[in-house]
Amino acid sequence: MAMKSFTPHHVATRVIALVAVLGTAVVASQGFAAGDETSNGAAVTVLKATRSCFSDTVEVAGILIPKNEAAVRPERPGLKVAEILAEPGQSVTAGQVLARLNRPEGGSTQVQAPVAGLVSGSTAEIGAIASGKGEALFNIVTGNEFDLVGQVPTADLAKLAVGQAAKVVVVGAGDMDGKVRLVAPTVEPNSQLGQVFISVDPNRHMLVNASGRAIVKTGESCGIAVPLTAILYGSAGTVVQVVRRQRVETRRVEVGLLAGGQVEVREGLSDGDVVVARAGALLREGDPVRPVTADASTK
Repeated sequence: MAMKSFTPHHVATRVIALVAVLGTAVVASQGFAAGDETSNGAAVTVLKATRSCFSDTVEVAGILIPKNEAAVRPERPGLKVAEILAEPGQSVTAGQVLARLNRPEGGSTQVQAPVAGLVSGSTAEIGAIASGKGEALFNIVTGNEFDLVGQVPTADLAKLAVGQAAKVVVVGAGDMDGKVRLVAPTVEPNSQLGQVFISVDPNRHMLVNASGRAIVKTGESCGIAVPLTAILYGSAGTVVQVVRRQRVETRRVEVGLLAGGQVEVREGLSDGDVVVARAGALLREGDPVRPVTADASTK
């Protein structure tokens, strides 16, 4: 049997070919390993951080009190109430007759409303003697103008200013527009709360001492926004989990205002960063993940 001889050139060629085959196999195995690692990562719902504007607000809870109230009394004492022509809760005009009174010496006189407004209270009783100096016969809320008066912490008091718009909700009267009319210059020393007066719509029927609340817009800030669920609070500070190259990165962030389930991120994120929608302690720095966009995950 004839023996086939190999020259040095043939040997070198075979060695190069073998190295190439082995190199291809190694690269392929590494590729499969990387692919397996990514495919084995946890599926997480992600979304892109976007720019949004947030309103800075102060909430005021309190009660309705008359802005101005007129006390109505007869011009002289000793008159007896003969007829009552207005009741509490009734709106009256300036000059309208509220009651008729009998004089001791005979004849009668009238008690008229000095201003237009809402009759908030009355002590008038048929046959009773009307006082000329003591308790008023009628009380009228001038122009039906009320203030929602409440107390707010010192930090919030500093944000308030006369003329700021407010959205007001009053029990028994519903929603209405309001405006900051007065901010107290001092605070109560023990509670560190200060009073604020918010004027409300005089065209509504109001109830004295009815409870209500107001949301006052004190400013606006625009920046990066993410859902509240994307924020983690812990010993490491406030963080957001970002996905880059299908791996988790932990970013420390500075948060600002909160509105409608969204949080303003003032530092730490950029517009378009891919964020884990529901961040959790089970995800660690560098973990491989399979990101699923929020829109796709809800289909």
